[in-house]
Order: sequence, then C-alpha cells, then structure tokens
Amino acid sequence: MADYILANHPEYEVHGGTRWRSNTENIKAILDKIHLHDLELRDPKSVSSIIKQVKPDKIFHLAAQSYVLSSFSSPADTIETNVIGTLNLLEAVRQNDIDPAIHICSSSEVYGQVKQDEIPIKETKEFQPASPYAVSKVGEDRLAYQYFKSYGIKNIITRAFTHTGPRRGEVFAESTFAKQIAEIMNGKKEPIVQVGNLDSVRTFLDVRDIAEAYWLVTEKCEPGEAYNIGGKTTMKVGEMLDIMIKMSNKKISIKEDPARMRPSDVTLQIPDISKFVKKTNWAPKIPVEKTFKDLLDYWLELTK
Repeated sequence: MADYILANHPEYEVHGGTRWRSNTENIKAILDKIHLHDLELRDPKSVSSIIKQVKPDKIFHLAAQSYVLSSFSSPADTIETNVIGTLNLLEAVRQNDIDPAIHICSSSEVYGQVKQDEIPIKETKEFQPASPYAVSKVGEDRLAYQYFKSYGIKNIITRAFTHTGPRRGEVFAESTFAKQIAEIMNGKKEPIVQVGNLDSVRTFLDVRDIAEAYWLVTEKCEPGEAYNIGGKTTMKVGEMLDIMIKMSNKKISIKEDPARMRPSDVTLQIPDISKFVKKTNWAPKIPVEKTFKDLLDYWLELTK
C-alpha cells in the first residue's frame, strides 16, 4: 500500500504504525520515504496519541492477526487485536474530531463455507464464520458499520478475497509453496513440498492490484457500505501449486502435512465484485502467472 501511494500519489505523506519488534524487511526500500510511529493497536492511548499528532486525511486499516490457522491456537489474541484494535482506532478518530476516509479491511472469511448455488458470493450473503479469525473480522466489519451509523465516521468496508504476490508472509499457502520450491531449486531442500488442503477453491488476485483497489475505496466508494474485492482467476489450491512446480522445471513430490490442516476450512471462495467495479471501474491488470512467478522469484533470491 505504501509503495502504491508513493508511486501514484506523491502529494500525500505516508505514515504508519510499528512496534519495537516489527519486521520492516518488506519496506526497507522505502524507509526513508515514509514516517513510522511507535504504535500498539491494543493500547487506546497509543492509538489516540498518533491519530492526534498526524491527523490523517485517509486511513488504511490493514493491521491484524491475519493467519487463520494461528487463530485456532490463539483465539483471544486474534479477537483482541482485530476487534479491540479496530475499536481503539475508531474511538481515536471520534475523540480527536477528525474526518478521514477510513478503509476497514474485513475479509471474505466472514462468509464462511458457502454452497454451490451461493456463488459467486455477494455482499448480502449472511455471515457464517468458520474460524476465530473470521469471527474477529465479523466484529471488525460490524464495528465499522456501527461507528458510521452512530457517529458518521466515514468507514468503507472491504471484504477481500485471496490476494498474494512478492513479500507475502511464508505462513500463507502460496508463499510457503513458493519458498519450499525455491529452496529445492537452490539445492537447500529435498524435492518434497509439504502441503495442507489442496482442494480449496480460491480466486487469486495480485497484491499490487488490490493496493490500487484500496486507494479507490477511499476515493469513490460510499461510507457505511461493504464491497467484495477479488480477482477473476479461480482454481484449486492444488492447481496453483502445480503451476509453480512447472515453473521450477524440477521433479517435485507433494506430501500432506496434518499440521497445516485447519480444524474447519472454507473451501469455496468465488466473489461477485460487480458492486465495487460499478463504483470504481477497477479491474485487475496482473495475470496470476506473473503473480506466482514474481512470488517464486522473490523466494529464490531470499533462499540463495
């Protein structure tokens, strides 16, 4: 998001929150172009002091405990970070009497497991969260709506479907696959990729395309409304893995790892993004093959 703003909207200053243990590796190329502030979302005083100091015109609320599998082992931490953290942010905006456009990043996970006749998934689909992470995102989603209705705070909610690309955290499926394949290509690992559920259906989008979409959210979308955002290329997770294995030109076997399986999974995620497209005329530009290739190249460089 910071990369996108710096490249396309240089008239804006970019401020962000960080904690003392935060890994800034992903933004090392732009550290001298942005302003970082010590910030703990779960501490209301911390959030309020930064909001009061910066007085932002736009807020992109992307901070979260975002790993679904970890939410099963740390449900309280997930709820506190994602729900109470969002509450602290919205209260800071309300109490400091500023009027920014706020992008609230909910998730497609709020919809849960859907039936075949319920796809593509519309924003009107009822919530059926299947993980503590998804429950936390339902809370965040509805808090944003409540603060809009109660206080007029200009929250716009997105429910993004799977998006990925270079610098994606290695705990996520496509990135852990890419890392393992890169290690194999670099001679650092035996030619076996450990996997979880390969039958889940996902619609993939490049993270660089979604950064543009998030900017448009704050420019063209209606406060209090929720918008699905997602790509146009749908495949099983296993098919995505096959594409990256072919890119490696290596003979690689696949082994299921029970530790990578969720207690309950969401296996059919195909979005209807027509509401968002109608508002913004946005469309994804980057083919998924380039997304996967760039992700693999990223890990090839890191695992040399």
